[in-house]
Amino acid sequence: MSAINARRTSSAVAPKARGGVILPWLATPALVVFAAFALIPLVGVLLLSFTSWDTLGEIKLTGLESWRAVLSDPGLPHALWVTFLITALSWAVQTPASILIGVFLAGRQRYRELLAVLYFIPLLLSSAAIAITFKALLDPNFGLGAGLHIDLLNQDWLGTPSLAMGVVIFIVSWQFIPFHALLYQGGVRQIPRSLYEAAELDGAGRVRMFFNITLPQLKYTAITSSTLMIVGSLTFFDLIFVLTEGGPGDATRALALDMYKRGIQANLMGQACVIGVILVLVGLALALLLRRLGGRNPNASQLEGA
Repeated sequence: MSAINARRTSSAVAPKARGGVILPWLATPALVVFAAFALIPLVGVLLLSFTSWDTLGEIKLTGLESWRAVLSDPGLPHALWVTFLITALSWAVQTPASILIGVFLAGRQRYRELLAVLYFIPLLLSSAAIAITFKALLDPNFGLGAGLHIDLLNQDWLGTPSLAMGVVIFIVSWQFIPFHALLYQGGVRQIPRSLYEAAELDGAGRVRMFFNITLPQLKYTAITSSTLMIVGSLTFFDLIFVLTEGGPGDATRALALDMYKRGIQANLMGQACVIGVILVLVGLALALLLRRLGGRNPNASQLEGA
């Protein structure tokens, strides 16, 4: 009887706990941190976009003046194009490489654990330090090409617009592929082994199993990785600033760098906040688009239907 009464008591209490008495309190610390470091600063940036402020003097309310100045600037479409180009190309390079490395590292051989550690090293390095290192290596007079006397490497990598953009994409991909490969490695290890065993019995090879089993099962992992990759690409600043400062000309002047130049170098904080709001809106739109492409329930487990 005591066991029956205990089950009745637990069943009576459980719905109340799930209904909202206990669980919301568990999320309170996360909500407080999110509000303090995300919502409140975002509201502040939005309010500052309607002002004129040189970071030292009085903040003056100017209405839509900063918005008109930014939206009428002929350099804004170019900065948007550079931002989308970096985002698209870095995604196109990082995603296939991350999937292949993640699938490779998901194996159970001992040496793959060592390779996983080695692959992860670029992510631990500072972006500014990476930019300084590559800038020295690519120097046409004292860099790697001049030292090794290799004509292919001895080019003005950061002085030619197309080459400078290629260098930025390469360095960004080199630094962040390990993180996304780690996501795919975890996703592959969640795929039931029974799917591969059934495919082996049907005579399927490794390539066919990769395209028919592995890739479909990584759908939601790919959506998560792509969201982080694309939204993160919109805010690349330190690496580009140290490596090219937006040059040659404005070839690598992305929106985040444009925001810095307006707000910090030109003391036009109102216009810089306008660009910040634009970045938030673009990132939100891309994140919602990826969520829609993921289907009705993008948070579902990748094992669904397995």
